[in-house]
Amino acid sequence: MERKITFAQAILEATDQCLATDPNVFLIGLGAPDPGGIFGTTLGLREKHGGKRVLDMPVAENGVTGIVIGAATMGLRPIMTHQRVDFALLALEQLVNQAAKWHFMFAGQVTVPLVVRMIIGRGWGQGPQHSQSLHSWFAHIPGLKVVAPFSPADAKGMLIASVEDNNPVVFLEHRWLQSLADDVPTKMFRTPIGKARVLREGTDVSLVAFSHMTYESLRAAEMLAKLGVSAEVIDLRSLRPLDTDTVLASVRKTGRLIALDADWAACSVASEIVALATEQAFDSLKCAPVRVTLPDYPLSTSPALSEHYYPSPGDIATQALRMLGKEGPREVLYPPSERPHDVPDLSFQGPF
Repeated sequence: MERKITFAQAILEATDQCLATDPNVFLIGLGAPDPGGIFGTTLGLREKHGGKRVLDMPVAENGVTGIVIGAATMGLRPIMTHQRVDFALLALEQLVNQAAKWHFMFAGQVTVPLVVRMIIGRGWGQGPQHSQSLHSWFAHIPGLKVVAPFSPADAKGMLIASVEDNNPVVFLEHRWLQSLADDVPTKMFRTPIGKARVLREGTDVSLVAFSHMTYESLRAAEMLAKLGVSAEVIDLRSLRPLDTDTVLASVRKTGRLIALDADWAACSVASEIVALATEQAFDSLKCAPVRVTLPDYPLSTSPALSEHYYPSPGDIATQALRMLGKEGPREVLYPPSERPHDVPDLSFQGPF
C-alpha cells in the first residue's frame, strides 16, 4: 500500500523499520532525541526503541565517528546523523582514512557497514558555514558509497538499502526536500544503490541532476515544454557508484547535456558528468555541454547577496534554449514567487 508522506517522514519510517527488523542497527547523532528530531526524521524513535538504540552524542564528531566505525567492524550497523554536512568535516579523517579503506587494507576480511546521514544545502540565511553541500568530496573517495535521493520513496528505499549494505555509505539529504511529499509504500523495501532514474522522457536536451537540483530540473523541463523544447530529466540518485549507462544513453539520444549541481563547478559532480559525456559520447554531442552550478564564492548570510546565488529553473531553461539557438519570454522563465527566496516552506518553524 502507498500513501503520501514527506521526505522527512520517509526517513523516519525507514529508520524505524530498520531498528525494528535488525537488533544490530542503532542510531546516534547530535540532537537525535531532541524534540525537533532533526527535521522530524528521528521523532519518537528513542521512546519506541530505547536509549541504548537511539543515542544523543557529544560535540565530538571525530571521536564518535571512530566509535561507530569500531562498532561496525564488530557486527553492528550504526546510523550516524549530522544536522549539517559542515559538522561532519571534523570527522573527515575517520571517514576517509579509516572507514573507506579498512575493507581494502585487511584483504576483505573487515567490513564497515556504517551509514552517515548528512543534511546539505541552502536555507534561512545560514551562510557560508552552515549551507554547504560538499558531496563531491565524498564521491571522490574509493571505498565510500554516496547517495543523494530526491523523492520521498527513494529516501526510504535507499536508506534501507544503505543500512543493509556492508560498505560505509554517506547519505545526503537536502533540507529543502524534507517537506516534499509523494507516494511511498508502507512496507519495507530497497532501492538499489548505483542506479539512476529517467524521471521525464525528452528528445532535445538532457538535464542530469540529483537531490534538490532534480526538483529544479523538473520545473525547468515544464517551462521548456511550454516553449516547445523537450527536456529529458535524469535523477542520478547515487553519486558513487555512478550510473554511467543511463547518463550516456540519454546524451546519445538528445545530443545536448546540462549537468546540474548545487555546489561549486570546480572538481564537482557536474564536472564528472561533463567529462563522462565528452570522453564516451563525444560523437553524439551537437554542442558543448554546460554546467549549471553555484558561483565560485561562499554563500553570504545577507539576503541581498544570497538572492541570486542559487541557479533557478529559469536559469536552467535559459541555458537549454541557448543550446538550441532560442530565447524565451521572461514571464515564463522567471515567474513571480510567493515566498522569500531563502525559504522553501512557509510552515518551517526551526530550529534546524
